[in-house]
Amino acid sequence: MQNDPIAIDTLFTSDEKLIRDTVRRFVDADVTPLMKDAFEHALFPTPLIPKLAKLGLLGMSLPEALGGSNANAVTYGLVCQELERGDSALRSFVSVQSSLCMYPIFKHGTAAQHKLFLPNMAAGKLIGCFGLTESDSGSDPNSMKTTAKKTSGGWILNGSKLWITNAPIADLAIIWAKTKDGIRGFIVERSFKGFATQEITHKLSLRASATGEVILTDCFVPDSHYLPGSEKGLTAALECLTQARYGIAWGAIGAAMACYEIALDYAKTRIQFNKPIGAFQLIQKDLVDMFAAITQAQLLNLHIGRLKEQGQLNFMMVSLAKMNSCNIALDVARKARNILGANGISLDYPVIRHMVNLESVFTYEGTDNIHHLIIGKQLTGLDAF
Repeated sequence: MQNDPIAIDTLFTSDEKLIRDTVRRFVDADVTPLMKDAFEHALFPTPLIPKLAKLGLLGMSLPEALGGSNANAVTYGLVCQELERGDSALRSFVSVQSSLCMYPIFKHGTAAQHKLFLPNMAAGKLIGCFGLTESDSGSDPNSMKTTAKKTSGGWILNGSKLWITNAPIADLAIIWAKTKDGIRGFIVERSFKGFATQEITHKLSLRASATGEVILTDCFVPDSHYLPGSEKGLTAALECLTQARYGIAWGAIGAAMACYEIALDYAKTRIQFNKPIGAFQLIQKDLVDMFAAITQAQLLNLHIGRLKEQGQLNFMMVSLAKMNSCNIALDVARKARNILGANGISLDYPVIRHMVNLESVFTYEGTDNIHHLIIGKQLTGLDAF
């Protein structure tokens, strides 16, 4: 954020700050100027994909031999934070490609699958999507209806997945389906017969994100594309969600930071009653509350990032961070929109764009209610699902 009154920067390494600042400059120069029109016209800015790849931001936590850069957890978090300062759609793209597609191939796939897919995905030559959610199966993925039946040399998949980020532009999908032995994961390429996608239109949030439906009609998937590590069942899919939720916790605060900084600048320059509105007590209270909440979230995110690096992170901690960041980010965005008055609803300022995007971020990868129940079970020992 503008200035650093409590010296949070002293908690990051020089390499972490270098990568963060590099991504921040990229966002300021290449992302922010595109997002007003991308949001208004509901178009994902695909020219940014090779730039993201060149910066090494796709699958950056993976080993260098597979196209990654062995980035630590805090570095990845800071990258998500800076990308979402630009727009939630861009951070969502990177999260899906990295945490929901490359990660399950790396974690649950074979060496041959690693070699076939991961370097090209890191280079932005192959785009992935993650097919878990269905029209009647959101918070309860175990109730999915998509099936996979074993056949000679592979599997036959039938079903559909809804609200899938990257689906309209994806070259492959990580599809989770029910087999006679439980839920399993598959790498399904767009070229496979019986695989189709359809874009979801008329969204009023995440408009610059390519979101769609994946439709599987007697789609044959060869054994070579089965993820053997998914034999642990739904747990394998949920491990991927934990990875993504970690990035979301950082990303949502990036959107909040953007809103706060715009509101702070506006409050210093908007003159009413012969003085800047930032001189009024109520405006200063809102700005202080916004700053304090963002700072608290940053420190929580940093703490769980260090725990992740030490192998001590669990899914409840990530639920807490994701829930906390989304609530704070929405509150900050709404306060910023109020400070900007009528200008707060204009796309000439990024606040309203961030505010409506955050409504989706608040819901996806686990609703606020679900995260409350996950944390509640940890606190009480009682399952409320």
